[in-house]
Amino acid sequence: MRVYGTVTEMGRIVISFKIFPTGLEVNLDELKKEIEGILPSKTSIYGYQTEPVAFGLNALIAHILIPEDESGLLDKIEENLAKIPDVSQIQTLMVRRTQ
Repeated sequence: MRVYGTVTEMGRIVISFKIFPTGLEVNLDELKKEIEGILPSKTSIYGYQTEPVAFGLNALIAHILIPEDESGLLDKIEENLAKIPDVSQIQTLMVRRTQ
């Protein structure tokens, strides 16, 4: 039986992380590749931005898509990001639902 007007597909969640590199010498393009390499399956990159911090240091803002119905992925992503050698600090900026 099909009930019209109900949601048949789960949405996705976009999580925005502000990732601080360990120093000026960190290549942000290489850091992006490392981030993409540590993402769990069923997740993907939605986009990147850079944000000036101070004295030439830029933070990388990564927008990551995860399925809404998967539990524990946010914690797993944070743990994996913290393990990257060129990352000094991570902040979760925003978590929002998208279609």
